[in-house]
Amino acid sequence: MDKTLHLAQQPEADALLGRSPLAALTGMLLDQQIPMEWAFAGPYAITRRMGRDDLDAYEIAAYDPEAFAALLSEKPAVHRYPGAMAKRVQQLCQYLVEHYGGEASAVWEGVATGEELFRRLKELPGFGEQKARIFLALLGKQLGVAPEGWREAAGAYGEEGSYRSVADITGPESLAKVREHKQEMKRAAKEGAAKKATVRPARRTPRQTKQG
Repeated sequence: MDKTLHLAQQPEADALLGRSPLAALTGMLLDQQIPMEWAFAGPYAITRRMGRDDLDAYEIAAYDPEAFAALLSEKPAVHRYPGAMAKRVQQLCQYLVEHYGGEASAVWEGVATGEELFRRLKELPGFGEQKARIFLALLGKQLGVAPEGWREAAGAYGEEGSYRSVADITGPESLAKVREHKQEMKRAAKEGAAKKATVRPARRTPRQTKQG
């Protein structure tokens, strides 16, 4: 894997994501409750603090949990919740060691169908359905991993020409479009919640309650 990504918006961090399957997986894992660029710059920050050029699943899996949490907590912190995310990163690496010989790329190499790849991704610690579909779309759209039916397995995130997630970010312009889409989704969700709050059943009077 040696691709050009623009997710961290930092040349060194993006270069790591493009050449390291584990870094890409870890960035996707970190991508929640913080800006996308912050999340995908995380793997590069971890490698620097560990004095390495790349992440190693075996090393991280065996790292002392408290020391690893402290490493992610160093300022600037790798995540808004560095302790919790340090635990998740270690769980991911431990799973890769146990099931894939420590090789992140083995999750998708040789997979015949998009459904199988989706199943494998969803089984990873910290990867729910949405995160699995987004990473599947990233693999298909930007990393050259395109098993049969991958777009269908990725759902809406696999649609060609869409701007829904990190899978669609290739530069500043597409980043702005993805942000705009996410803001629209948030507005729609708030409006939906507001409508539900206003449509409430009429309160029954004491008389109605007794008769009913």
